[in-house]
Amino acid sequence: MTSLPSPALDLSADEARRIALRAQGFLGAPDRRSGVRGVLRHLGAVQLDTISVLARSHELIPYARLGAVARDTVEAAYWTQTHAFEYWSHAACILPIEEWPHFAFRRRAYRSRPHWHHDLPAGAYDQVIKQLRAEGPLTATELGGAKNKGEWWDWSESKIAVERALMHGEVVCTERRSWKRVYDLAERAVPEALRHDDLDDAECLRRLVRLAGEALGVGTRADIADYHRLKGEQFDAVVAESGLVPVTVQGWDKPAWADPKALETTPRGRHRTTLLSPFDSLIWERARTERIFGFTHRLEAYVPKPKRIHGYFAMPLLSGGRLLGRVDPAREGSTLVARQVSLDSPKAVAPMAQALLEAASWVGCDSVRVERMDRPELTADLVRALT
Repeated sequence: MTSLPSPALDLSADEARRIALRAQGFLGAPDRRSGVRGVLRHLGAVQLDTISVLARSHELIPYARLGAVARDTVEAAYWTQTHAFEYWSHAACILPIEEWPHFAFRRRAYRSRPHWHHDLPAGAYDQVIKQLRAEGPLTATELGGAKNKGEWWDWSESKIAVERALMHGEVVCTERRSWKRVYDLAERAVPEALRHDDLDDAECLRRLVRLAGEALGVGTRADIADYHRLKGEQFDAVVAESGLVPVTVQGWDKPAWADPKALETTPRGRHRTTLLSPFDSLIWERARTERIFGFTHRLEAYVPKPKRIHGYFAMPLLSGGRLLGRVDPAREGSTLVARQVSLDSPKAVAPMAQALLEAASWVGCDSVRVERMDRPELTADLVRALT
């Protein structure tokens, strides 16, 4: 095993936390003029998910950083004018179109692997490409139906074929329409200057490791590799040439790397009090969230209801650079319902009320109702703060 280079700097745990907040667009003075597109470019990946409570996760990401951006503005910013594409990164993510060349390593890997242990009839793949070329962007339903009551996620032949073409890079998801993927040919959807697989795997990986390090500010091997779901050995092979610098962080028991630009100035400034999507890249990795914020966070949407502790879609509360609690929200008509509120201390009551009222206004609710709290003695205080 090769020895690691000597760390360039020793960071306190508090310095690392503030660097992470600034890198994720929460601290300092982010360029609000660049709007949602700027958030996407800054983060490098915005995770998608089917769950919609207050809004879908990809809408909650810019909301947490910019405030009450109109939801149709969010969608338009992501998808119009070949600005972004959807592909597998940390999970299914919206990615800046400029990064298309750097996912060539993943497209090559998908082309060379067995096709998910299923057969595709001869001609089905070519038929999908032919139909898209003739008719323009289409959903799986428009391509012949997404479901087939067969094996492998119950997908139809056309759905399997177009998803294979997506992974291979011949087809691109250019938008979501009523949450359905809209597929188009890469030759139309990706600018010609970017539409190539010329970069070798090492160059792709160097870029993605550097991007992840910049988006995180500081992170361990696992943190940085996980950002775009790289393997540990892929990170090891390129980190020395990625431009990231080794650091040590007080209280972290593993080596870390940082974006050198993040070390040039001290993170300063305040940020808005807000609720976070469980899929926000600030907190999407549980071990990192515990290490940086001392906050144990788990998405319980897929946990049986009787075993849930904080609720179906518990959203952490970020205020003053700390995670102070969480709320499991729902909507009933024009009322935002706080089905379960968990607070770390009485000091979190006012920030939670502020975050709930702002979120309610953003999604068109005119009132907030509190159903349960983990600390019942604080219920009256929270209700008063909401009125």
